[in-house]
This record gives sequence, structure tokens and C-alpha cells, in this order.
Amino acid sequence: MARENFKSRLGFILVSAGCAIGIGNVWRFPYVAGENGGGIFVLFYLLFLLCMGIPVLTMELAVGRATGKSAVGAYKQLEKEGQKWHLHGWLCMLGNLILMMYYTSVAGWMISYFFKFLRGEFDGTLDAVAVESVFNDLLASPVEMGLWTLIIVVLGFLVCSFGLQNGLERISKFMMISLLVLIVVLAINSATLSGAREGLSFYLLPDLEKAKNVGIGKVITAAMNQAFFTLSLGIGSMQIFGSYMKKDNTLLSESVRICVLDTFVAISAGLIIFPACFSFGITPDAGPSLIFVTLPNVFVDMAGGRIWGTLFFLFMTFASFTTVIAVFENIMASCMDNFGWSRKKATIANCIIVLVTSIPCVLGFNVWSDIKLIKGGNILDTEDFIVSNILLPTGALIFLLFCITKYGWGYDKYMQEANTGAGMKLKKWVKPYFQFVLPILILVILVNGLI
Repeated sequence: MARENFKSRLGFILVSAGCAIGIGNVWRFPYVAGENGGGIFVLFYLLFLLCMGIPVLTMELAVGRATGKSAVGAYKQLEKEGQKWHLHGWLCMLGNLILMMYYTSVAGWMISYFFKFLRGEFDGTLDAVAVESVFNDLLASPVEMGLWTLIIVVLGFLVCSFGLQNGLERISKFMMISLLVLIVVLAINSATLSGAREGLSFYLLPDLEKAKNVGIGKVITAAMNQAFFTLSLGIGSMQIFGSYMKKDNTLLSESVRICVLDTFVAISAGLIIFPACFSFGITPDAGPSLIFVTLPNVFVDMAGGRIWGTLFFLFMTFASFTTVIAVFENIMASCMDNFGWSRKKATIANCIIVLVTSIPCVLGFNVWSDIKLIKGGNILDTEDFIVSNILLPTGALIFLLFCITKYGWGYDKYMQEANTGAGMKLKKWVKPYFQFVLPILILVILVNGLI
């Protein structure tokens, strides 16, 4: 069977960016920025995205595009006889599955809140305690949690069942364009609020005093982690889209475009959130509860809050769902490539697998809430720790070593693939940086995450 390709370059950019643009951008980025002094964090984030995120992204895409295969097959084709790099391909497949074991539940929270605002559940009569109890009640209900997770999983695999062009590419284009429109509308609304100027100053203007209060080392480490994790590098989430690419454009050019779009959404999320927080006297360092507790309180007090809350959580739903369908496509493609399954069989089998393996996360907030695992975290925290703190940085380091050392694919072959096509090209002088500096930066992230 001939391998599918993206119908257009725009489709590739939007699907790849849609995979990267998820809860890590629109949920994690704003609260981590809030916790780490705002503007100075954003500055370091952009720096590390440029010197870490883009190079590793070109490597994942190169492995995919050079072979036209998912991770296991790609490694097998490029590795030398007797080598075992392809074992990482199986780990990538496992990593994507573990990611979806909890990400589908969080995506379910987003669509749940969209409908809660749409129905008018968050009206002006709710106080702060009542708003917080809405989220607690959601987590406490295995039926409600399970229902939204079921909807996300079934809809996600339904989209992927129609194929790359007619399913994933078509829906991602619609959702990504809608997401970008919603960002602009929501950011303009936030800019008109009374405390917008103070919020934007906190968010965008670097302040060394704030950074010193937090600890400059903590700010730098947090920015490094966010720049790395925002692209979901290391488990082949991006590699699969490289396998669907044409060779018309260099991988550096495509990687920069993906990162620009990804960063635009992440920073724009802050442009929406921080002015709103400052306008209603709410601290912007509320942590993970920022989206589900802090912001609903803001919308309750805001004129037209029901409309703005509905649009915001529609935006969040699109952001999370584009990631879900992109990762589902990765899992399905791996099964089709490695086991010779048809798309129909891959859809049905993986839908069942993801539904079953998502149950622990759903129950981890209610029936199994007493279960504490890694570092005393619940099931979701543990699954996220395994993916974010172990599989992503370890996998990125493996992709890097495979591309730049003579024991893997080799630097010259990687460079030839990366520079094929029109656009920006990687220069020879980056080799020492890739060989000696970049591995150390990734090791810092890995060790910091484990500690």
C-alpha cells in the first residue's frame, strides 16, 4: 500500500503545529510564566526554544522523511546491521500510548467546561467557593469523567479513520484556523479590560528583581523545560509527520514555522489570561488550577463572561483535540507499519486499547484517589511524570545521538536530509554545538526532572 502524504504544505504545518500546540501551551505555559516572574521567563523560553527545540525537531523530522516510515521501521532502515536503535522506536510507540492514557482525560475537562459555560452553569450568582466546587465535583464523578474521556477518544479515532488527508489534515486545518481566530478575539477582549496594562507589563517586560526573588536558576531551568516540552520531542510524535512529508523544503525552514506557530499560541494564551487576572485582582501564579478555578472566577465577574468563557474553552478544546488526533495517528501508523494492519483494524483496536488504558486516570481522582505512586502523585501525575520527565528527554537524547554520531545514522547523512529542499539550511559550524553542548542541555533537563 502506497504511503499517504499531506495534501499541502499548509496541511503539514498546521497538523504538526497542532500536535505541538496543546495543553502544554495554553495551560502550562501561562501558569509557569506566572510562577517564574513573567517577562524574564518568556525571554529565556524563546532563547532555549531557538537553541534546543528547533535542532531536535529537525532530527525527528529527518528520521521520518528519510524513510517514509514510523519510528521502528525508520530506525531499522537507517541503523547499521546488528544495531538496536530501533528498540527506541517501540519505546516511542509506548510513550504515545501512555501520553493518551491521561491526556484524553484532561482534554475531556476542556470540552466539559465548554458545555458548562455554553449552558450558563457559570452565572453571576456563583462565588469563588462554588466555582471551585464545580471542578472538584467533575473530578469526583467517575461517570462524568469517563463520559467526556469516551467522547474524546471515540471522536479522535473517528477522525483518524478517514485517513491522513480526509481525516487528520482536514479537521486539523479547520480547528487550527478556528483556534487562531479565537486567540485574536480573546486577546483583543482582554486588552480592553481595566487591568490589561499591568497584566501585560508583568507578562512581557523582563524584570530582573522578580527573577531574583524566584531564583534566577529556577527561572532558567523552568524556561529550558518549557521550551523543550512544548514540542513533545522524544517519543516520535513529530517523527511520524516527517514520514508523510515531501522533500520540497528544508527541515530547518519547516521546523522554524512550526515553532513560530507554536510559540504564537503559547504567548497569546498569556495575552488572554494575564490581563484578565490583573483586572479582577487575581494572582497569575495560581499553578495548574489557573484554567479551571482562577479563570472561571474571572469570567463569572466579567461583563459577557458566559460568552467569553464559552469561547475560551472552545479554544482550549481545539488546542487539546488537535494534539489528541495527531498522537492517535502516530499510534495507528505505527501499528499499520509494524503489524501490517489496515487503517480500519488499527482504528478499532487502538480505540479499545486507549479506552481501557484511560480508565486508571479517570478513576485516579475518585474511586482510586487513595492510590499514590511516584513522588506521592496520583495516577495522572505518575503517567505524566513517566512521559514528561523520563521518556521525552531520554528519547530526544537518543534521536540526537542517532543523528550526530558515527554509531548511528551519522551527522553527514542527517545534514544531507535536513538541507534537502528550498529554504534555510543548517550550517557546518553547528556540528560542535550539536555534539558537545546540546547533549549536555538535554541531560540537564533529564536530571532536573528526575530530581
